[in-house]
Amino acid sequence: MRDVAIVASAQRQERAIPSESEVEFMVPLMQQVKDATGLTQKDIGFTCSGSSDFIAGQAFSFVMTIDGVGPVPAISESHVEMDGAWALYEAWVKLQIGEIDTALIYGYSKSSGGSLRDVLATQMDPYYVAPLWPDAFAIEALAARQMVENRRVSMDQLAEIASRSRRHGADNPHAVRTRQKSAADIMAEAPVASPLRPSDLPASADGGCVVLLAAEDTARSLSDRPAWIRGIDHRTDSHTLGVRDLTRSMSAELAAQKAGVANDKVDFAELHAPFTTSEFVLADALGLGEDTVINPSGGALAAHTMMASGLIRLAEAAARITAGDGDRAVAHAASGPVLQQNLVCVMEGE
Repeated sequence: MRDVAIVASAQRQERAIPSESEVEFMVPLMQQVKDATGLTQKDIGFTCSGSSDFIAGQAFSFVMTIDGVGPVPAISESHVEMDGAWALYEAWVKLQIGEIDTALIYGYSKSSGGSLRDVLATQMDPYYVAPLWPDAFAIEALAARQMVENRRVSMDQLAEIASRSRRHGADNPHAVRTRQKSAADIMAEAPVASPLRPSDLPASADGGCVVLLAAEDTARSLSDRPAWIRGIDHRTDSHTLGVRDLTRSMSAELAAQKAGVANDKVDFAELHAPFTTSEFVLADALGLGEDTVINPSGGALAAHTMMASGLIRLAEAAARITAGDGDRAVAHAASGPVLQQNLVCVMEGE
């Protein structure tokens, strides 16, 4: 296996970006990453993106964003209709083949133009569930109700998670939910989808993230302290909610085992947890202890850019490794209702 690392990243998250198209706000992020490494597009061996035509409201919407990359002369390019974290996985696999040494990855969306909680119904079973247009918050509330009634988690614990996210998000310039709240204040909030309160829900944002991967000596030449990917794996649970235990995540547990999360101490973890219930389930599935700082950025509860939030978790973890804030981190990305699909990545510094 080749050593591959994240050597640079850039992100932008705002509650809404009404005056710019996806291309307009992604081009500066791409350029920021290239400037940080001194590379041009012709120096990059592979480009891969993640986005959603459902959110954009048009077919092949990603083609416009490729124009912003600079695809002339022709480049090696691919796209996934998934969070950008899965685009990073595809690029990581391509780097393992050995034909390239660098890859540019990005994910983005503008969900402010519509009701994301309704659009997400398109992820559900297309025959029996999606035609009912179930509210995404209500689907998560079903899982939350099971967790509370089975005493897997208490409402007090969920409030503590929400309060900590707000506290961490206050120091994150990319967060859109930054006002701190105590757990007691969060407990007093009226439910949106019982038992979930506003602070239990994701802070929806527009924006995107760009990451540059590099292999071996190329990575060392581009960064003083690359964030080396020591393990990465993704798994999927059943598409049918009725055959899953919604209070746990078997796919996250398996992905964590395959990625080697438990092989050593984890200094911090960036978990793609749009709901407080998601974070509780993931921390348990990954076996994270009290000595691990969870979501120092505030996570998706502080800013949730659909199709980029997972990639942002990898970028956040890598940036802290590069800055020397820790030696070993876990980054996680999710897709689908109630943590249906999970990607786990372990990164280390040298």
